[in-house]
Amino acid sequence: MAAPMLRWGGPGRRWALTRVDGGSCHGRGSPTGPTSSWMKRQSSVAQQLRHTAPEPRKGEHKWAAVVGLEIHAQISSNSKLFSGSQVCFAAPPNSLVSFFDASLPGTLPVLNRRCVEAAVMTGLALNCRINKKSLFDRKHYFYADLPAGYQITQQRLPIAADGNLTYGVYVGKRQRQLASKMVRIKQIQLEQDSGKSLHDDLRSQTLVDLNRAGVGLLEVVLEPDLSCGEEAAMAVRELQLILQALGTSQALMAEGQLRVDANISVHHPGEPLGVRTEVKNLNSIRFLAKAIDYEIQRQINELENGGEILNETRSFDCKLGCTVPMRDKEGKQDYRFMPEPNLPPLVLYDTTTLPPEGTDPGQVVNIDQIRATLPELPSTTRQRLVQQYGMRPEHSFTLLNEAGLLEFFQNVMKETRAEPKTVTSWVLNTLLGYLKQQNLAVCESPVTPSALAELLSLLDSKAISSAAAKQVFGALWKGEGKAAAQIVAEQKLELMRDREALEQLCQAAVEGHPRVVTDLRKGNPRAINKLIGVVRKATSNQADPTVIKEILEKKLSSSS
Repeated sequence: MAAPMLRWGGPGRRWALTRVDGGSCHGRGSPTGPTSSWMKRQSSVAQQLRHTAPEPRKGEHKWAAVVGLEIHAQISSNSKLFSGSQVCFAAPPNSLVSFFDASLPGTLPVLNRRCVEAAVMTGLALNCRINKKSLFDRKHYFYADLPAGYQITQQRLPIAADGNLTYGVYVGKRQRQLASKMVRIKQIQLEQDSGKSLHDDLRSQTLVDLNRAGVGLLEVVLEPDLSCGEEAAMAVRELQLILQALGTSQALMAEGQLRVDANISVHHPGEPLGVRTEVKNLNSIRFLAKAIDYEIQRQINELENGGEILNETRSFDCKLGCTVPMRDKEGKQDYRFMPEPNLPPLVLYDTTTLPPEGTDPGQVVNIDQIRATLPELPSTTRQRLVQQYGMRPEHSFTLLNEAGLLEFFQNVMKETRAEPKTVTSWVLNTLLGYLKQQNLAVCESPVTPSALAELLSLLDSKAISSAAAKQVFGALWKGEGKAAAQIVAEQKLELMRDREALEQLCQAAVEGHPRVVTDLRKGNPRAINKLIGVVRKATSNQADPTVIKEILEKKLSSSS
């Protein structure tokens, strides 16, 4: 059988608004009608459990948690996986739906080359084995937002398998030491996304938007090598950074471009694994960690109290901070997997197995060619930062993990004379502290990289003190449009440069505080801080404390 025809995507046709009346729950979004009331009651019960369940006694029953993740990443492509319809977030409902997306009779899938290349690139970056031959399958299930009644996926032979993802977690008493961990990747497969059900409780109806139906997804299936919410969150964040560095997915969780399903169970070490539950559609890294940790504790509490764990699908209620039941999985759903009859095997090539000359190059995906275009991955970037700037691994980790912070740091470094250590400290401590206090993203910072660079140059040239620099940063944060040098001049924050005058002030401080001098000579080194404070007060805090200390120590040693 020949390889499937590949295409470059183009715009698709528009399709009319579809409505499904009634109060049934389709497993997308919030349920309606009487089902909604049931869910609310379940949320109340779950919240009560969270507050009343006893904590396990120390040393009584040791439990081990097992967590596996299924991560769905929307592929960055102009068109959908098997149709020419455009992909655009927040487009008017049902405005980006082709005949194939609506599953009209006689329409056939045409595979998007861009999605195939994105899957190969992601597999290579995650150390996977790329299968030169992969297969497409139909996974049958009914939802109103799945018009065909099946999803095209890769259940039997995916495009990539047997990889691994290395990520970092903080350990130690103060959670400041970075430890490296690894999770195995079972497989990466191409599949279609479904549409979106919009539930209207007021009118007891459900509206269906098919704009998302058929959008290309990468499903990354992780082996159950994780044990807590923090590990899962850090692994997903690392994968998100890799996808963004590759350009294979924007992976914006707020726009639904990265969604996570977590499979969770607990057991006693050395015993068989426990019954697992699945928490669906987690679209925030913070909520992912909270949902997993809550579900682990819920299962432990349930078993400690003599109950049993049901094999069920649950969702996370972010307002209550707990998981609630969605549907029972005890009766295993038969998806009736079957080979996709309209798509032949997907065949990939490398430099040793290229097809004969004359083959349309648009139909050839070369694995080695994609491997050669891999960009710098986050782990390599961190190593480069440590080597180039001499920063600690923990600092490079934070610079990369905070969106936009690395670019901000690099822009400051381009424009300042300050040492990398100083810039790192100001970006990670002062700037990031202000941002978190105001709950702002880096791109929303009122202090630009140029403004911070100018401030740090003033500090490096000893034109101002560290205390004055923080005062200037506070003024810059107000966003009044003033430059650092202007603020320093207006508030008279320049350091005193007349050393002779400073020496006279230091001499006066020594002569005026004989008891402090006596304490110093009796072996109390902290007493000098009193003299430094006296001199700084006399100079209206315009003298460098380091220079003051140097002059005082010289005078005290010469007079002893």
